[in-house]
This record gives sequence, C-alpha cells and structure tokens, in this order.
Amino acid sequence: MTAPQLELDDIQSGVLRPRPTPYVATYVLFRIDRREAGRELMRRLSGVVTSVAHRESSGRDTSVSVALTYQGLKALGVPQNSLNTFSPQFQQGMAARATKLGDVGESSPENWERPLGSPDVHVVITAVSKETEHLECAMERARKAYAELPGITAIWRQDCHVRPGEREAFGFRDGIGHPAVEGSDIPSTNPNERPFKAGEFVLGYPDEMGETPALPQPEILGRNGSYVVFRKLHQRVAAFRQYLKENSTSPEAEEL
Repeated sequence: MTAPQLELDDIQSGVLRPRPTPYVATYVLFRIDRREAGRELMRRLSGVVTSVAHRESSGRDTSVSVALTYQGLKALGVPQNSLNTFSPQFQQGMAARATKLGDVGESSPENWERPLGSPDVHVVITAVSKETEHLECAMERARKAYAELPGITAIWRQDCHVRPGEREAFGFRDGIGHPAVEGSDIPSTNPNERPFKAGEFVLGYPDEMGETPALPQPEILGRNGSYVVFRKLHQRVAAFRQYLKENSTSPEAEEL
C-alpha cells in the first residue's frame, strides 16, 4: 500500500521532527480569561507556529509549537457537542486519571507543582532550539503574539536545557530514539527500523491496525493534529544512586 502523503505544512514541527541536539527550550502556560482574547491569541499564534515543512528553512533547527487543553478549548467557546468528540483521556485530563496512571500517594495531584494539572492551564507554548540566541528570537516572536493582550494571563514558565554530555539527571543518555513516520521523509535514528504508520502520531491517517482513529468534529479541529502529554517529573538522584548501591555487590554490578 502506498504511504499517504502527509500535509507537512499543516502539521506542527514538534509532532514529527526530532528535538535538536543539544537543545534549549522554554515552556509557557496561559489561562484564557476572555473568549475573544483567546481567539485573537490563536489567530496571532498561527503565524508563529513552525510547521514540519518549514522548520529547516532558517537553518537554525528552531521551532515553536502550541497546544490546547480540553479546558482551553472550552474557554475558546468550542461547542460541547464538538468537545465530546475528543478522546476520553484528553477530556478527563491527567489529574482526574491519577489513579490509573499511578500518580498516587506522594505523587498524587494535590502534590503537583501548581498550576500543572489544574483547570487553569489552557494553552501551552513550546519553543525549542539548538542555541540560546535562536531560542530567544523564537520566543520574542511568540511574545509579540500574547504581549499586551488583555484577557490572556501567563501563569507558569519553565526554561530548560540539556545537561553536559547530553545525559539526564540519572546519568542516562537522553533523546536517543526517534522513530520514522510514513510520509514524512524524516529518517529514524535506527536505520533498520521500518517507519510507523502516520496515524500512530497524526490524526486523520491510518494507524498500524489499518484503521483511521476517529477525528474530533468538525474535522478541522483534529486533522493533522496530535495528542500530547505535558508532564514535569522530579528525579531523586541521590535516592536512585543509593538504591543501586544497596542492591549491587560491586561497582560493575551497580553500573549494570
């Protein structure tokens, strides 16, 4: 079967392209206080978002992505009959699904960093780049879209970057795997791995079962979109290393 031709100019870069390496990133969360302001924000951001087709045109390996939560769609005034067509997991949100996700006890939602997991999170802007200078240029374009826009409130920000040696806090190499997706012409990090069906990542295309998952309605709300999870995790490095030491008999076994 011929692979579908993806509409790359209508798919956000972050859905299909690998994160640059090394990288710096900024995440900003917003609350929509006025519906009209929220719609104006979406109109402005449509000119800022980087598509798969155009990300490399600047040669800077920099992208800006925008995501909406279920509560954000409600704040924009999307009718309830349309909201009901989104996946149940998306509608419920992570806090409501905490027990199913294993977020219990110390990891339960009441202990999450605010406002993560709350109904106040409506829009997420993500900027990623290889270099700080290019990241700031991308964020400045985004700032022009939301600055001095009454009815839009920035409620949380996280700046981050890869650690030396491109290893995460526990010491493991980060970002080592990126799958290829049919129709994207973006290679996998594993040349021996066959491309995945586009529908595993992008709405509106057949998946590995040969089925096309249901699209939110009207179709324009979902086609070429994707569901994304936004989580911030606390890594207890000292406790992790102590566990390794207590459960191994030698430095070699500890490393293994």
